[in-house]
Amino acid sequence: MNELLSHLNPNLLQQLDFYFHKIDFIFLNRLSFLLFILAMLLATGLSLTVPQIIEPLRNWRLVIRSLIANLVVVPILVLGLLHFVPVSEPIKIGFTILAVAAGPPVLPKLAQMVNGNLAFAAGLMMVLMLASTIFMPIVLPLVLDGVQISPWQVAKPLFVSLLPPLAIGLLIRSRFEAIATNIVPFLRRVTNFALILGLASSLSLQFNSLIVLAKSGIVLAIAIFIIVAFAVGYLLGGPNLDTRLTLGVGTAQRNIAGALIVAGTNFEDPAIISVIVVTSLSLFVVIRLIARQSFVKQTPSTELS
Repeated sequence: MNELLSHLNPNLLQQLDFYFHKIDFIFLNRLSFLLFILAMLLATGLSLTVPQIIEPLRNWRLVIRSLIANLVVVPILVLGLLHFVPVSEPIKIGFTILAVAAGPPVLPKLAQMVNGNLAFAAGLMMVLMLASTIFMPIVLPLVLDGVQISPWQVAKPLFVSLLPPLAIGLLIRSRFEAIATNIVPFLRRVTNFALILGLASSLSLQFNSLIVLAKSGIVLAIAIFIIVAFAVGYLLGGPNLDTRLTLGVGTAQRNIAGALIVAGTNFEDPAIISVIVVTSLSLFVVIRLIARQSFVKQTPSTELS
C-alpha cells in the first residue's frame, strides 16, 4: 500500500485530502436518511393496499398488546433499569426519552429485514406514532423535570415526512399495480444504499461520542434494553411468527425523530442527543445483524394473519 501511494502524484493526494475534509457529513447524513425514509415508505406503499394496512386496527387485541408493550412495559423496564445501572445524568435523560418515544419510522424496513408482516408494520407504525403524540406530552413532564412538548411537535414528522410517500405509493399501487411491482425492487436497492450511507456518515459524526459512551458502561445497558424490549414485543405479538417478529423489532427500536425533538427543545447538553442517536443506531445495527443471521431464509409476509 505504501509503495502504491508513493507512485501517486502528491498534488493528487493533497486534492483528495482537501475534498475529503470539505465533505459536509452533517448534510450527507440528513440527506441519506431522508432518502432512506422516502424510498422505504414509497416502496411500502407500492407493496400494499389500503385494506392490508387497515387490517391491524381490526385486531384490537393485537393493537392493545402492542400499545401495552411500547407505552407501558418498556418505559417501566427502562426506568427500573436506570435505578440499577449507574450511568451519568445525560445518559439517564437520553434513555428516559427513548423509552417514552414509541413508533419507529423505520418499522417497515425492520419488518422486511426480519421477514415479518409488512402490512402490520405499516399500520403499527402509524398507530404507535399517533399514540406517542398523546403519551409523550403527558408522561415526559412526570419523569423529567422541566420538559415541555406539544402534541404537534411529535405528530409533525408523521404527517409531513412519513404519510405522503406512503400515500403516494398506495395510490400508484391501486391504479398501476404492474408499474408498482416493477418499481419496488429498485426502491429497495435505493433504501439499502441510503441506509448504508446514513449509518456510515452517522458513525463518522458520532465516533467520539460512541467511544465516550462505550467507556461509560452504557454498552451493557443498551444490550439489556435490546434483549428485553425485543422479548416483550415478541411475547405479546400473538400466535403468529410474522407479527411476533414485527412487534419485537418495533418495540426494541424507538421513535428517534420524536426523541430528538424532545432533547433538542428542552436540553442544552449535546451529550443527551448523542445518547439518543448512538443508542438508536446501535439498536438498528444489532437488529440488522440478528436479522441477517436468523431470518434470511424466510419470506416476508404482507398479510395480517
